Amino acid sequence: MSLRNHQSLRANMTGYAFISPFIVGFLAFTLIPMFISLYLSFTTYNLFTPPKWIGLGNFDPKYWNSIRVTFTYVLVGVPLRLIFALFVAMILNTKSRMVGTYRTMYYLPSIIGGSVAVSIMWRNIFSNEGIVNSLLLALGATPVKWFGDPNASLAMLITLSVWQFGSSMLIFLAGLKNISVEMYEASSVDGASPMRKFFSITLPLLSPIILFNLIMQTISAFMTFVPAYVISKGEGGPMDGTMLHSLYLFRQAFMFSNMGYAAAMAWVMLIMIAILTAILFLTSKFWVFHETEKGR
Repeated sequence: MSLRNHQSLRANMTGYAFISPFIVGFLAFTLIPMFISLYLSFTTYNLFTPPKWIGLGNFDPKYWNSIRVTFTYVLVGVPLRLIFALFVAMILNTKSRMVGTYRTMYYLPSIIGGSVAVSIMWRNIFSNEGIVNSLLLALGATPVKWFGDPNASLAMLITLSVWQFGSSMLIFLAGLKNISVEMYEASSVDGASPMRKFFSITLPLLSPIILFNLIMQTISAFMTFVPAYVISKGEGGPMDGTMLHSLYLFRQAFMFSNMGYAAAMAWVMLIMIAILTAILFLTSKFWVFHETEKGR
């Protein structure tokens, strides 16, 4: 071996030595467990007996109900959350002495919104003697049994999701700050109404940010666990009305030790998120406006 080749090999080995902790960690804690999980998803396995191959037999009617509940939660909660976040961002995108304080106050729910304490607070707010039912009584309306009606319980979870709009609001606010004021002034000279400005200027220029928020919030919604677990006390009730996919996965894995079932659910969740993300990216060319398109 020539001196040049020896030096090159020595340099390569030094590089491999530096990246070896990452490679070992990636193989031991990510790639190999993923393949093991994929195999277990086609088996029945409860930690106490050897895995038994059952193919696609790991699903039952209760599982499909968790899929229905999760999609309802995502398809209703995510759009409402983004609409509310954009609405508040536009309100805060004004010149005001206290606007910094207002932005902080509106962002606080997203900082603490996923915590156990806030989920417990939310459960108390919607209890039979909680603030919400007290207000309904004061207005002469009939109190709602939030923990007795599956639809009402899911609506309560969606409301909590919408309340945690702070992170999306800040991203929208940053996007609004980047829209040139001259464009609004020129449209005002042309006699454009506020609604026309919103649909012709604000929405097109915010569309890349809307796409980003939509993808991130969709992924986050699919992985929602703490609110559903705390509010339903881990049962997913009433009548499985709050049995989100992540909660059902947790119950199968850590309460019933059905690791094969849980592995199958995890892979299905990954596939669902990947498909929805791909659909959003593929359809974005029809509604997302990019800066490079201005001169076309």
